[in-house]
Amino acid sequence: MRKGVKKMICASLALTLISSVMSFTTKPVEAALYSAYVMGYFKETPNGSGNSPNLYLAVSKDGLNWTPLNQNNYVLKPTEGTGYLRDPFFLRKQDGTFVIVATDNWNSEYIHIWDSANLTDFTNERLVRMNTSGMHAWAPETFYDASKGQYAVIWSGNTDRNRIYVNYTKDFVNFTSPKVYFDPGFSVIDGHMEVNVNGYNYLYYKSEKDFKLYGTKSTSLESGSFNSNTYTSGYGPNISGSHIEAPIIMKSLTSNTWWLWGDSYNPVNAVFYAWQTNDLTSNSWTAIDRKDYNAPLNSKHATIAAITLTEYNNLIAKWGAPEWNRLKSYNYPDRYIRHANYTGRIDSAPFDPTSNMQWKIVPGLADSGGVSFQSVDNPSMYLRQSSYNVVLASKDNTTAFKNDATFYMTNGFADSSWTSFQSYTYPGYYIRHSNYVLKLSQITNSSSVTDKQDSTFKICY
Repeated sequence: MRKGVKKMICASLALTLISSVMSFTTKPVEAALYSAYVMGYFKETPNGSGNSPNLYLAVSKDGLNWTPLNQNNYVLKPTEGTGYLRDPFFLRKQDGTFVIVATDNWNSEYIHIWDSANLTDFTNERLVRMNTSGMHAWAPETFYDASKGQYAVIWSGNTDRNRIYVNYTKDFVNFTSPKVYFDPGFSVIDGHMEVNVNGYNYLYYKSEKDFKLYGTKSTSLESGSFNSNTYTSGYGPNISGSHIEAPIIMKSLTSNTWWLWGDSYNPVNAVFYAWQTNDLTSNSWTAIDRKDYNAPLNSKHATIAAITLTEYNNLIAKWGAPEWNRLKSYNYPDRYIRHANYTGRIDSAPFDPTSNMQWKIVPGLADSGGVSFQSVDNPSMYLRQSSYNVVLASKDNTTAFKNDATFYMTNGFADSSWTSFQSYTYPGYYIRHSNYVLKLSQITNSSSVTDKQDSTFKICY
């Protein structure tokens, strides 16, 4: 083949691919073109000092490990209603653009709605009243019902107890009156739908009898069709007194794996848990080790949507990835490196204040081939070793400080895809935790399993 012809064919194929990827503004994107995910959420923290009822965004390539955007600051703040936004949900509509719906506030009959071409801009903010009965309208979600040629908006409303209600719309401006969509005979909230998966429709919900997540399925989308078809056990963390809510089911873009996400509010608020299965029709969800996923910091009641690589890149270009990281413990994956009273330690997240577990990993002060850990909330302070203890101290520009605050990243002793940090001052000594406090210890390939695990960390967000 002549080079000129070959170039013309390659150029034509490239233009065709670009055109198909960019056409999401006029028609739905083909599922095969999705290569990443976007998450929307609001934020809460245990003592409430970090609560933020606004819209936050994160992105992920693998669906398990998330990069918060805009430094984990909000990207959208409501100006209508009570000025609060909770429980956001994204739907890619039939024309390829997005609609965003969200709870207004605890006792509001209204929901927030925005339009967006690509989640980099949000337009047409409006409040829509879901009922005139004095019911709250919690956790709205929406899906397209092809049999009706309309979008269904489901939400949790309360009379004597909570049920899932539905309103229909063609334009997200004009809505039908509400009617009961799902009522199994006891209080339920947080309905989440997956439509037309191998002939079935799936509705996952939170039971307020035992505060766990359940799934029901039906070949129909009609109101009442899910009422007696719950097919799963209750899922939640294996922790006494735990309450979990806000189910999300999503499919891997690279395998037949499905994931179930839910977040807790008791005994600790704003902690995500995840399960997986290869058969959505069965009751076979298996808990995922918390080492294998990482939700955005202080995220709460999320929504997840598949996006194209172009959309992924545009979101990062618009909002930016964080300038800081968190450091997760390998053998205590609910714990992250933090400073408390100028001592380095690992503690269970979430906690307040958030910023004392955020670190800027900068070129090593003594050797740019290594790294140093600059505190986000005290930027003049760094982690350093002092008499084999790891402490937070003010930078003083001495050689000793620079040496003690410099570490070399190596393959993790417990997992080579994770990281261990070797001291510049004491080669062969690594940061590890002991009784949750950070110190330096000599670690080798022949060290105990516990020593290796204690000195292994994941660099994440």
